[in-house]
Amino acid sequence: MQKRPLGRSGLEIAPLVFGGNVFGWTTDEPTGFRLLDGFVDAGLNAIDTADVYSRWAPGHQGGESETVIGNWLRANPGKREKVLILTKVGSDMGQGHRDLSAKWIETAVENSLRRLSTDVIDLYQSHWPAPGTPQEETLRAYEKLLKAGKVRAIGTSNYDAALLSESLAVAKEHGLPRYESLQPKYNLYDREEFDGALRDLCVREGIGVISYYGLASGFLSGKYRSKEDLSKSKRGAGIEKYLTERGFRILNALEAVASNRGAKPAEVALAWVIAREGVTAPIASATSAEQLESLVRAVHLTLAPEDIAALDAASAA
Repeated sequence: MQKRPLGRSGLEIAPLVFGGNVFGWTTDEPTGFRLLDGFVDAGLNAIDTADVYSRWAPGHQGGESETVIGNWLRANPGKREKVLILTKVGSDMGQGHRDLSAKWIETAVENSLRRLSTDVIDLYQSHWPAPGTPQEETLRAYEKLLKAGKVRAIGTSNYDAALLSESLAVAKEHGLPRYESLQPKYNLYDREEFDGALRDLCVREGIGVISYYGLASGFLSGKYRSKEDLSKSKRGAGIEKYLTERGFRILNALEAVASNRGAKPAEVALAWVIAREGVTAPIASATSAEQLESLVRAVHLTLAPEDIAALDAASAA
């Protein structure tokens, strides 16, 4: 499968990243192992997780997803060289606030390495902005990890254009490593955060983009058409906001394109993101073999210009 360079990080990834938020939460370990095996067998190579996954679930402490991935790597030693492990730091893991301090990063990276059963994290990402910590302090902490060989590249998530621009300026001024990738929320419905100044900055600076919520929590699959449908998923409560006139317009366009291409609406929605300027790869998760097969089909689906035009028109604000 054709790989894409992740900005200037030196990493190359397939056009779709497996979202590991489901591991240890909506997907048990045996199922997670089968999904990861299938993902790699399909020629895909990047797995995204975070230390905080899935702390929100009752009885969970965080680190459940990393643990499942680490157990899979331990059970399949030959798979480590075939995959890139992407994880994140900075969410509240019990400190009571988002934390990108040097002290916390030093502790958190060791916890993630242990859970992931690896000696190096391919891409280590700041999960959220942490206003209480100067960006210079965070970047200096990452510099130490890079020099120690514990991390291969660094990225960030949920930064707007102003914050990302500031981080690049700080890195340049102090001779520190810069963020080589960004994780923004981006899909046919949620376009305002990335389209525009943020995308322009990433393109201009050669920053890789691995977007999340490519299916808008599953809304773009087309299976949620009313409030009654929300009970179909644990994510249902977060989908109600998409049940708008614009949301239904997008679904109708997706279904029309999908019908013409012999594909599913979710596959078309991901193919649209994959084709967007500035996007390296969207992140998407699966909880069954059928869903994984659909993700793989999305990677191989090429939309015609008229398809993209129809989807763009339907998703216009």
